[in-house]
Amino acid sequence: MNTETTVQGLIQKAYDSLKAADAVSATKLLEEALAIDFEHPEVVYALKCLNWWLDRIKRLPEFHDPYDKGGFILSQWKSFYTFLDRIGEAYDPCQYALRGFVFSFVLDSFQDVLGDGANQHDPGLLLQVGRCYKGVGNYELALKYLEQAIRFKREDGETLSELADVNAMLEETRVAKVLFREAFFVDPQGVDLRAMESELIKRLRDRVRELGYEGPALAEWMPIYGCLLGVFSVKRELKPTELGRLKQSIFTLETEIRAHPENAALLRPRLLNRYFWLIDHYENLQEDLSQVEETMLKIKIIDPVIYERYRN
Repeated sequence: MNTETTVQGLIQKAYDSLKAADAVSATKLLEEALAIDFEHPEVVYALKCLNWWLDRIKRLPEFHDPYDKGGFILSQWKSFYTFLDRIGEAYDPCQYALRGFVFSFVLDSFQDVLGDGANQHDPGLLLQVGRCYKGVGNYELALKYLEQAIRFKREDGETLSELADVNAMLEETRVAKVLFREAFFVDPQGVDLRAMESELIKRLRDRVRELGYEGPALAEWMPIYGCLLGVFSVKRELKPTELGRLKQSIFTLETEIRAHPENAALLRPRLLNRYFWLIDHYENLQEDLSQVEETMLKIKIIDPVIYERYRN
């Protein structure tokens, strides 16, 4: 057995240990692999990532409430993403194993909070428990908790996107498309794109990123290209109250863009998305088709390139 095969075997055993929430064994296995090949890039990467999380876990004695402990660990994901961007090439198997470890760890804290069901009406807790079950690969239980959370947070981009992601993982593609489209309409910046696991949304994210969009702009353009590329192909009928709110939000955004053109980079795609929803509404009803042409003209004025792609 050559050195690379031995190291890869140790790496895989370490990942299996992480998925089983055994960080001690994982650390020993990775250190053993490092002793064989001190410069092996994946071993170095995995140890850096694992040690990053272990440093955070060492802070948990500062918190006495189980909810606060779990919440603190989950709050570290964005900082972890920043750390990953600094250390270079990513190894997806490592990230998958780490997600299993972190979310398993947090689940223990949240299960104590759930207890006998007294906190089953806390939407924030339900969302976090659902996220954790998704992170450990138990999509059925993730669905259960996220569906409970959405009853209390019907217009929350983060909850909607997590529920969409789980439906996609369960191959409920039609439901997933509706929920993703809803999430990006309600609050694009509330969708944590790096936390999404389904190929449905990851492929779209990569396509939009290839077009040059990054940071906050990436989330704003996701629904635009989701529509243009046929990913968000499942539409729903708007209720009268929803139509009223849609028209009001369009008016507000149009006014804001005129008053603050320096913010157009984020406001323009958000407005375009609302135009798309309005056109869908009129076309579904097969009435007021003159309104469709009027809205199309607005799209042409704001973004001629998007207008041509949408029209064709």
